[in-house]
Amino acid sequence: MAKIPVIVLVGPTAVGKTALSVQLAKKWKGEIVSGDSVQVYKNLDIGTAKITEDEKENIPHHLLDIVSPNENYTASRFKEETLQAIEDIFIRGKQPFVVGGTGLYVQSVFYDYTFGESGEDVVFRNEMNQLDPEILFERLKELDPESAETIHPNNKRRVIRALEVMHVTKRAFSSMQTHQTLNARFKPLFIGLDLPREVLYERINLRVDNMIGEGLLDEAKWLYEKHLGDNSATRAIAYKELFQYFDGQISLEEAIELIKKNSRHFAKRQLTWFRNRMSVNWFNLAEEDSVSQIDETIKRFLDNETV
Repeated sequence: MAKIPVIVLVGPTAVGKTALSVQLAKKWKGEIVSGDSVQVYKNLDIGTAKITEDEKENIPHHLLDIVSPNENYTASRFKEETLQAIEDIFIRGKQPFVVGGTGLYVQSVFYDYTFGESGEDVVFRNEMNQLDPEILFERLKELDPESAETIHPNNKRRVIRALEVMHVTKRAFSSMQTHQTLNARFKPLFIGLDLPREVLYERINLRVDNMIGEGLLDEAKWLYEKHLGDNSATRAIAYKELFQYFDGQISLEEAIELIKKNSRHFAKRQLTWFRNRMSVNWFNLAEEDSVSQIDETIKRFLDNETV
């Protein structure tokens, strides 16, 4: 059976993936599958920079607004639903695009990545849960510096998971997520979008200011008042910082600056993930002919030429 060609747009937050993906999907008669771990949530629109109906320009989008914020949406579920969406798009004669910045989610679809295959040690995990995040992250940096570059120090759950996998397998967590075999069902073209660091950071800061102006506080307050505890939605950048403000721990100005800071750090981790763990063709969007270069790369890919 012939492999399904999939165009995959990746890159850091605020780089311009959304607008370019619509432009490309219009040209190549495509439909877009979102590869974002937070845009799956209903009613979380501003803080996730979710594409609006007008911005879609009648291009069908998949895996947006599919679960309520009280549900934990996992990478394994994303993989299953994305596989189905890609095949459905292709069967209908359209070109599948996958667009997003959640590295683990995108990687899980196109590489033979099996969740839970590394085994578990519940006793070890419970022991680690008793330790402070700072101690856990220092241990991760010592044992697996590469993983430490892609996991946020405060993401205690993921830090512990990386340590647990290493404890069980006696192998670095990062080594299991690199040099994997591509999924035999697909022929992906990975296109990476980047900008000079100062330009990207300016865009991130401006995006956060715009989010505040568009009503992010009301959206975050709505989520806060649901008292959902610790889950995928409440851990998301732009919400968790404002929760600290609602709790009276920091001022609004401090919360906004923290959103900007965490978003910049997240962008750096996204770039590290995609550069280290996937075979990506990178394009600097600050270069005048970058979009035409991307277009030509897609053309050669779909014509079965070497990219």
